Amino acid sequence: MKPQVRIVLAVAAALLVGFVAWRIWGPGSAHPRRLSGYVEGETLYVGASVAGPVSTVSVRRGQRVAVGQPLFALDAAQLVAARDQAASQAAAAQSQARDAAKGQRPDELAVYDAQRAAAAAALAEAQADYNRIAPLAAKGIYAPARLDQARAALKTAQANVRTVEQQRRVGTLGARPDAIRAAESQAAAARDQLTVAQDRLDQISPRAPAAARVQDVFYQPGEWVAANQPVVALLADDRVRLRFYVPQAEVALYRPGARIAFSCDGCESGLGARINFVSPRAEFTPPVIYSRDARDRLVFLVEALPDHPADLPPGLPVDVVPLRGAAK
Repeated sequence: MKPQVRIVLAVAAALLVGFVAWRIWGPGSAHPRRLSGYVEGETLYVGASVAGPVSTVSVRRGQRVAVGQPLFALDAAQLVAARDQAASQAAAAQSQARDAAKGQRPDELAVYDAQRAAAAAALAEAQADYNRIAPLAAKGIYAPARLDQARAALKTAQANVRTVEQQRRVGTLGARPDAIRAAESQAAAARDQLTVAQDRLDQISPRAPAAARVQDVFYQPGEWVAANQPVVALLADDRVRLRFYVPQAEVALYRPGARIAFSCDGCESGLGARINFVSPRAEFTPPVIYSRDARDRLVFLVEALPDHPADLPPGLPVDVVPLRGAAK
């Protein structure tokens, strides 16, 4: 065999062995295809709607806070006094409204009961006199005028009984309907004033709107803060998301609500997320994204909400497992 042919065959054999070795031990085998991305978080800045000196700061940078946990408070002396005054006025107005709907006191009603008993006794006496005089007047023993006097006394006693009973019934009633409605309106207005005062007090002592991590604290006790100036920066768990880019040939596989798996350096295994956004516009792969084996530079941005966002710091690189059906 000619030397030139031997050289060509040797080179071809070496290339074949090199290709097989690359396919077996090359980057593709050691590193399965992944979609590179990173963790992003939207910072929530919490401040007060009024200006004033910072009284207390209840959190520190890096701390985790639960929903409703106090964050900080401004000096509340004046607002507390206003709230307490509004609470007293609301209680007084409510008491007046209840009093207007009530009748007279039991002691006052007892007076009417006594008067009714006396009127009933007088009626019984007048009835007895009339029953005694009427037969005698019919026999001519008493003059007709005597019978008329007995009849008039009986009617007077009956009227007295009805008068006392009506007075007692009125005594169990409250004020006039218009007066009751006016008292109830005043009580409602006082309660609204109390709500406004409490809202103002709550505005200077904000609480965490969601479970979050404290990213930064900008003011300390004793410092003056302007109205609407952030005092605490939070990274809420529900504002943490994954951002990764999908080649245009595979974007049809990714839909909001679909589940994905991902990994990151130093993280536990088995991490998952739910896609919540797929960009409708294509873009070229950002230069900061270095994906393995990437061939297409035309990609679509996809965002996903991780199942456990509390331990994922913003900026952490992640590797997303392509959905089944994507190109190998």
